[in-house]
Amino acid sequence: MNKRNYNFYAFKPSEKYHKCDVVFLISVILLWGFGLFTVFFCSQDYAAKFFGNDSYYLVRRQIECSLAGLLLFFIFAFIDLNLLKKSIFYIVLITLILCVLTFIPGISIEKNGARRWIRLPFKFSFQPSELVKLTVVLYLAHYFDKQNEKEVKDRDVLPCVCVFLLFVGLVLLEKDFSTSFFITVIGILIFIVSGSKIIWIIPFLILVSPVIFIAISSEQYRLDRLIGFIHPEQGAESFNFQVNAAKSAISAGGFWGCGIGRGLSKLNSIPEVQADYIFAGWTEAMGFFGVIGYLLMLCLFAWRGYRTALKCPSRFASYGSFGCVSIIFIQSIINCMVVCGLLPSTGIPLPFFSVGGSSIIVTLAMCGFILNASRCEEAEEPSYAYDEVNVDTLTVL
Repeated sequence: MNKRNYNFYAFKPSEKYHKCDVVFLISVILLWGFGLFTVFFCSQDYAAKFFGNDSYYLVRRQIECSLAGLLLFFIFAFIDLNLLKKSIFYIVLITLILCVLTFIPGISIEKNGARRWIRLPFKFSFQPSELVKLTVVLYLAHYFDKQNEKEVKDRDVLPCVCVFLLFVGLVLLEKDFSTSFFITVIGILIFIVSGSKIIWIIPFLILVSPVIFIAISSEQYRLDRLIGFIHPEQGAESFNFQVNAAKSAISAGGFWGCGIGRGLSKLNSIPEVQADYIFAGWTEAMGFFGVIGYLLMLCLFAWRGYRTALKCPSRFASYGSFGCVSIIFIQSIINCMVVCGLLPSTGIPLPFFSVGGSSIIVTLAMCGFILNASRCEEAEEPSYAYDEVNVDTLTVL
């Protein structure tokens, strides 16, 4: 019989891992694979028209960006979480610099009156607002992880709110209202999940509400989108044309769909269908059966992702994975509702599906982080905190 001292703690070290969540990994592969397949048959007409008769130009670009995304996927999936936490400052700083670069002519790219992209070599571009989503989640997760030993008071939350609003303001100045509003929603969700006082959010919402009203009313196209949602019969040949064309393509799909390559006369009538309205292309080809299949894949992704967030013993990984899953899941639901006419047009892409290098790269990086969180060992000890306990009568066989 031997006597030993044992230390009991509420949380195990986050550097201990087990095997990753294979089901979650399968859901990511399915969503990415079907997304690339949808880009293949939705983008050919547009690519042939605008990229020198090269029908597969956008498909190749999506594959190239996916490879870059897979690199980040593996980095975030296997990086030590403590090392990642130490790198948060540099991630925030790099994201901040990239956002500022969008306001510098010559470096930034202007499209439709907005400067949201910066130039990269080999005719590539990057949209920093997509990176802001991941950066805000990691920053808030790290900040509230440091608050785990004490009650979160107003004075503790204020610096965090200032950094958060700085990023939201920069994205809004890029004339990307939809993304800035979406980041605000995700940030509020993380505030609530972390245990912050709900009453603190009330003055924040009071402050933000007039900003939202001014942002909508200051741009005619935003007002048109709102009017088009309330009155679908108006602007049939202008601001409501894209929505009506998407509804027509969805209706043409029926239950079983028109099949790949069929019914393209309706599909090609949707301006830039390969971007924000690519869900209409999927539905037109696969029908209601395909919609159910997509929702099942998305729900599988959300279930395993939120399961990881709930079971993960590391607060940083738990908050971070919750934020990443929420971004991909909620953004997907919003995009589908917009395409179906259930929400005003937002310009938010469909994760894994919409053509866009920035979106697929950041999405895969988020998935890597969630997979990393799923590898953290599940805590075996009770969830309440213990002091050091001496066990004097423990028999060792």
